[in-house]
Amino acid sequence: MTQTISGSTKFLTMEEYLTYDNGTDKRYELVDGELVEMPTESPENCKLAKLLMLELAKHISIVLINLKDIEIAVSGKRAKVRLPDLTVLSEEGYAALTGKRSNTVTQDMLPPVLVVEVVSPGTENRDRDYRHKRTEYAAREITEYWIIDPEMQQITVCLWVNGQYEDTVYTDDNPIKSTVIPGFDLSAAQVLAFGQG
Repeated sequence: MTQTISGSTKFLTMEEYLTYDNGTDKRYELVDGELVEMPTESPENCKLAKLLMLELAKHISIVLINLKDIEIAVSGKRAKVRLPDLTVLSEEGYAALTGKRSNTVTQDMLPPVLVVEVVSPGTENRDRDYRHKRTEYAAREITEYWIIDPEMQQITVCLWVNGQYEDTVYTDDNPIKSTVIPGFDLSAAQVLAFGQG
């Protein structure tokens, strides 16, 4: 469940968001100019994202992988920033962030090559990950967007092809195919098992 920070009708610009600090360690997404507090993830979702990060690090440099610590500016009617669960940058994208005040991939930077979202239970979360973020990440031309859905026991890989996403849904022992991480050879069941036990 997300919570919009109310009490003010002022909408933040991207510049204001990038310098925003309320003195807490709370995490926010910027959705059409409004701060939306992001709830703490479930232990299972956190474990799944961490173990997936370690698996990806077998195939690419760990410095290119970001676990819940990078923001991506996306399109919206007003300023909008998303906080993905897991992100993989290109070498050029990583270099563009060097020396910046915040770990934010702005509109003038190369987009990440892979973004992963782990769906939390609930219709609102499902809509956000399957509909809203899918559209926003497609507009940024992110090469691959993985939607890991523990509740549905499936992983949807959205692949950027000729100006739009083409989706492949992986379940059970079907190995996940990635153009960004070509050596990746785990099945959907193996990845989903990361969050269990």
